[in-house]
Amino acid sequence: MSKNLWSANHPAAFWRCLSPISEQEWKEAIRGAAPVLGVSSQIEDINALLEWTLGEGQFGVGRWKLSPAKRLYYLLKPLLPRRLTRVMRRFYGGSKKRSFPLSWPIEDRYARFQWTVMRRLIEGRGGSEISFLHFWPDGHRLALVLTHDIETAEGQQFALRVAELERQLGYRSSFNVVPERYKLDRAIVKELQAQGFEIGIHGLKHDGHLFSSYAEFSRRARKINQYLEEFHAVGFRAPLTHRQPEWMQMLEIEYDLSFFDTDPYEPIPGGVMSIWPFMIGHFVELPYTLPQDYTMTNILNEKTPDTWLNKVDFLEKYYGMALVNTHPDYLIRPENWDVYARFLEVMQERSDYWHALPREVASWWRSRMKAQSIADLPRAVEGTLHLMDGSLIVRIV
Repeated sequence: MSKNLWSANHPAAFWRCLSPISEQEWKEAIRGAAPVLGVSSQIEDINALLEWTLGEGQFGVGRWKLSPAKRLYYLLKPLLPRRLTRVMRRFYGGSKKRSFPLSWPIEDRYARFQWTVMRRLIEGRGGSEISFLHFWPDGHRLALVLTHDIETAEGQQFALRVAELERQLGYRSSFNVVPERYKLDRAIVKELQAQGFEIGIHGLKHDGHLFSSYAEFSRRARKINQYLEEFHAVGFRAPLTHRQPEWMQMLEIEYDLSFFDTDPYEPIPGGVMSIWPFMIGHFVELPYTLPQDYTMTNILNEKTPDTWLNKVDFLEKYYGMALVNTHPDYLIRPENWDVYARFLEVMQERSDYWHALPREVASWWRSRMKAQSIADLPRAVEGTLHLMDGSLIVRIV
């Protein structure tokens, strides 16, 4: 696996410090912080650490391959009753969580690693603070991103109702459509776009076979790129969060939504551990950091948004990104609708976050990584990291 896919995410690029820091200083700080990640051996090279975390290297060489049993399942799935597949997924998810190597729903090691790198830098310099280009516009503590995957024709019809709820509360989101699973209602797509919502592409057929082989992915990628152009879309999420980052470089996208910080319940469980955007080759990855609605309501039978809200508190602590993926297909059910609506209502009462569309967050992150000064990036502010009693405190200048 090529390490170059993640090499752009060096802590220097992540923090965007506003004063020069030598390569040797970074190297020593990274070496001192590496144990926080709990790596299986003393890995000190930053590219190896990035592959271990962002590249999901800790899950092994075949980490993005479906097992023979799962491949058989996707062959038979169209013939199985939906209720049976739901029960099977609930059983499988529960068994996987017991052996899952990451914490869930909160995995804090990558965040603590980044904070420890900066603490080591400050200590090594014998100082008390370092200035950096703050994570989010206007110095917000959090980014909030709402996304939806439309999996069926029924979900497509319900999408406008979801959009209406969000619009009434002052939100906008992205809706990812499957071009060749159901008949696309282009009137609905145009209406969503006219109301300020974003359209993305959610695979091609949603049949579990997108990554069945390199040749099959190549063939489908050409069609996906055509649909991206047709709908003026710049974002993509793979169905079922199946993923293979090297192959995905074929996609003509600005950002992707197929990865997550931690999730034992997905068909290919894993996690990049990051609660912020990061680069995978040529595109920005926006990992979802809040559990999917299906997991919350259909697998865990949760009746409140408390798990989401508790995770938001954690994300705010580290100035992360709260990105949630819900499905109009499931939000049709009143109990699921109530959980999502309540989440939006509670978040509406907060004022500490930047709410933006996925394409806006991806554009900001890419621009922040390139900016050489505050003046280079509209709405950017300077932050300072203060070392107080062994802890880092972020302040806005």
